[in-house]
Amino acid sequence: MAKPILMKGNEAIAEAAIRAGCRYFFGYPITPQNEIPEYMSWRLPEVGGAFVQAESEVASINMVYGAAGAGGRVLISSSSPGISLMQEGISYIAGAELPCVIVNMARGGPGLGGIQPSQSDYFQATKGGGHGDYRLLVYGPSTIQEACDLMGKAFEVAEKYRNPVMILGDGMMGQMMEPVVFPEEVEASSISAKPWATTGKKGRPANLITSIYLDPEVLDTHNWKLYEKYSLMQEHEVMYETKYADDAEWFLVAYGTIARICTAVVEKLRKEGVKIGLIRPITLWPFPFEAFDQVAEHAKGFLCVEMSTGQMVEDVRLAVEGRAPVHFYGRTGGAIPMPKGIEKRVSEMISGKTPIITDYFEKAHGGDNI
Repeated sequence: MAKPILMKGNEAIAEAAIRAGCRYFFGYPITPQNEIPEYMSWRLPEVGGAFVQAESEVASINMVYGAAGAGGRVLISSSSPGISLMQEGISYIAGAELPCVIVNMARGGPGLGGIQPSQSDYFQATKGGGHGDYRLLVYGPSTIQEACDLMGKAFEVAEKYRNPVMILGDGMMGQMMEPVVFPEEVEASSISAKPWATTGKKGRPANLITSIYLDPEVLDTHNWKLYEKYSLMQEHEVMYETKYADDAEWFLVAYGTIARICTAVVEKLRKEGVKIGLIRPITLWPFPFEAFDQVAEHAKGFLCVEMSTGQMVEDVRLAVEGRAPVHFYGRTGGAIPMPKGIEKRVSEMISGKTPIITDYFEKAHGGDNI
């Protein structure tokens, strides 16, 4: 068995992409994900790949369009404002049905915001940040190891559905260090051929990569074809984790790095006799509605914890369908929900009070800063 290697999150994710067969990277620097392009700049040439630092995020995402259209395994990474600049290109890639993997190490906003971790890009990632009816399959790993494990899957799923896939992390995951065991390196010969790619038409009809359909009937047909593909993703690609779902009466709901904090809270409260569990979405889209259906009959309440003013909580409310109260607790701007604050909101929920949604309001009115 391979030995664990202590690595920074961004560098581990870059290495995992190379071991998954990625040979092309295009990007532009932005904190807190800069270690990914820096790592790729020297590591890709070692394996015969190509690294290009583009003149902007807009240029880099269109380079991804070109390389993906030629059949390459392509990675691009950025952080929140940079991902915003890529939205038109991401829509083009989805419309042209091209596979690629996008890493977003999210930071606080809106605007330039700050460089500390955030989960306020959930809407942008899961609801389609660009124009048109399209979807990204979005993974929200909670550990560096899980991010590395999901990287290979991300490329496979992207190619299976001919669709961009996003790994949505945050600055905390990108900058922390953890031991990682990398999966076996993918052999180039094991990567499925792409007969649709623009690799030269010698001996075959020409392939066309495009997202423009000026005939309304043709574009209507194309959109419903995409819809059917997204429906298959919802049927086959949902991933989630639950803890104590069988007997829990109260549930924390969290994804990514915040789910780790919530896991510690659940374990502590269980030792104190509180019947509490955890639902952790791994695919943020498609969202794991079935996880909530499985506990709806005995759940008395849900507390969604995020590093935002409340985004995933909207999907939680849709999943619960009014069968139990759904509460929210969040911190923003790089502030992180801490165990003491989460425990207090759980106590309020169980006692029948509506939990205060953030510590900001307590501080503003002279209360304790948790």
